[in-house]
Amino acid sequence: MQLNLAKILNEYPSKLLSEAVDQLASLPGIGRRTALRLALFLLKQDSDKVQRFGKAFIHLKEGIQYCESCFNISDDKICDICSNSSRENGIICVVEDVRDVMAIESTAQFKGKYHVLGGIISPMDGIGPDEIRVDELIDRLENNNIKEVIMALSTTMEGDTTNFYIYKRLKSFNIKVTTIARGVSIGDELEYTDEQTLGRSLTNRVPYENTLAQ
Repeated sequence: MQLNLAKILNEYPSKLLSEAVDQLASLPGIGRRTALRLALFLLKQDSDKVQRFGKAFIHLKEGIQYCESCFNISDDKICDICSNSSRENGIICVVEDVRDVMAIESTAQFKGKYHVLGGIISPMDGIGPDEIRVDELIDRLENNNIKEVIMALSTTMEGDTTNFYIYKRLKSFNIKVTTIARGVSIGDELEYTDEQTLGRSLTNRVPYENTLAQ
């Protein structure tokens, strides 16, 4: 007799197990089958290990800060990148979120600083210019001696829309505005680009105006 997997995954011998599966299944990319496997795995572990596991996320939520300068995640008010005196203060790389900072840092090709927008313009998702940190970027340019802004957003329609909006906002500043070279394929998200390609795209960045003529 063939078992009905859907029925099994929705009927649990314990309400506690059911709740644990529900919470795990709420994570992106985690289906109920995987959630059940993870819950049963944790159930087999020592209580101390499970408590450390849970406390790590509680401490993450309660203790994490956002850098007051670039909005990268940090343990302190100013992140390690912004507080690093060896980084180039005059170059700012604009990215969508902290995952892109990690991707670029993994290339070891960029020695400037970052500005994390916290999203990109996406009318379909109800995200407009006021929902991302463009005004904060403008404030940084007004109060610091910035020579170049690199727009390193994903090469999607939403990323290109955000690039163009930021470019228009920067027109009044006497600074170089560049974008990563199209070694990153059209439609690709930055965090999934391999390190070598991303590193070359940063090194071979081009004036943003050049992309408008294409």
